[in-house]
Amino acid sequence: MARIEPLAPRDWPDEMRAALAALRPAGATLAPPRQEGRPKALNALGTFARHPALAHAFNVFNGHVLFATSLSERQRELAVLRVAHLRDAEYEWRQHAVLAADIGLSADELARVADGPDAPGWPPLERALLRAVDELVRDAMVRDDTWAALADGLDTHQLMDLVFTVGAYDLLAMAFRSFGVELDADLAELA
Repeated sequence: MARIEPLAPRDWPDEMRAALAALRPAGATLAPPRQEGRPKALNALGTFARHPALAHAFNVFNGHVLFATSLSERQRELAVLRVAHLRDAEYEWRQHAVLAADIGLSADELARVADGPDAPGWPPLERALLRAVDELVRDAMVRDDTWAALADGLDTHQLMDLVFTVGAYDLLAMAFRSFGVELDADLAELA
């Protein structure tokens, strides 16, 4: 049940348009996901529309994570999905399962994300990435051995982007669950 009722797009304050525009940074290197026939995230966006100044500030940050990160799209989505699984954040999981499928993650890989870093089949770097997510969510720190494994395949920017990606989506999981953001009908259909 929604604790904060989302606003319908027709009721969004003018400032919400600027907040949405902030999601696409000037230095974006990754293409936006296709929109046609996709979930619109209106409950999430409509909840943010209740506080457009906060939405703008968060979107500047999240715009980097989504569109200007030094991580590959695959690495980003593995991290986001692992956070969503660990935090039991269904809205986040479903939205990003769609994005992950768009970039080529298979249904088997999605299931293995839920199984975690010790599931068979992960290459060493992805195993370390998933382990880092677990450690960050649990302890707010990546252990030395995990960091060393990540540093074998990621540069400094990528290491920083990974930590901030986990933080951004851990925060969203907290917000969506605390605010009671409900699945949109178009997202619920994608079970």
